[in-house]
Amino acid sequence: MNDVSIDWRKAWREGLAPQLTTRGLEVLKLALASDDPRLLQGATTMQAPMQCVAGWAVEAACVIGYCGWQGKGLKWVGDVEEYFATVCYEADQALGVQAGCRTFLAWYDETPRDEMRRQLLAEVGRALTGRLRQGPSLS
Repeated sequence: MNDVSIDWRKAWREGLAPQLTTRGLEVLKLALASDDPRLLQGATTMQAPMQCVAGWAVEAACVIGYCGWQGKGLKWVGDVEEYFATVCYEADQALGVQAGCRTFLAWYDETPRDEMRRQLLAEVGRALTGRLRQGPSLS
């Protein structure tokens, strides 16, 4: 893996979106469209990622955590944090760029919410349309 910087859209399209289930993308689309306050920016989950809260119920999560929580039925902070780490690792492997997913995550966290929602909603729609064209989807 190399340290080449990539655009957030490439990190999303080629790295992160393929790691997320179709159901995860569907619930993310709804969350973005409705401005669900449980969709966090700036943190993976509402609770700090410490061992002492690993068994706490998730109350809110970032874009990736939300897909695991609402799309895969993960209930506990520790499970969502683990899901986040796995998705990021797999995305970096797919991109062939060390910490390549961080480009997307920095964009997601730092972009004003309304702008982030508008742009990411279009990307999620694009990912879902692509899956429909490919045939059987990820569950």
